[in-house]
Amino acid sequence: MIDVFLLLGSNLGDRHLFLNQAIEYLNKDIAPVLKISSIYETQSWGKTDAPDYLNQVIVLRTELSARKVLEKVLHIETILGRQREERWGSRTIDIDILFYGQEILNEPDLQIPHPQLHNRRFTLEPLAEISPGFVHPVLNKNILQIKSELKDDLIVKKL
Repeated sequence: MIDVFLLLGSNLGDRHLFLNQAIEYLNKDIAPVLKISSIYETQSWGKTDAPDYLNQVIVLRTELSARKVLEKVLHIETILGRQREERWGSRTIDIDILFYGQEILNEPDLQIPHPQLHNRRFTLEPLAEISPGFVHPVLNKNILQIKSELKDDLIVKKL
């Protein structure tokens, strides 16, 4: 069994509803959710004129491969109306795999740990809330250490 850390984000429609629906699908289609962070409201990253996001990190424990988790996550995004039209574009739901245990994967469409997580306050705030001591397998630092070195100054507020 492997602990998988996922970042959920939504900035279109009923953002709370999309986060809740995503958790329901993840719970049913992948594995029981073990931990859920608070919800954080965040300025849009990468495309600053977009609506603010709600973000949340969850942890689940599964026997599925990282590739299978990705397939199921992409399917859930589609069910919840995700459309991939532009990079960093607004979305009903976005589900990123942050960590798959301590594994390091570098494939064209699957990079774990998530290659940008250490640069993003909207990821590190909820991650630090539920797993501050988790050690990043590439950086060899725990989440609190990474967060303390963060340069990202976007406003991220816990709701």
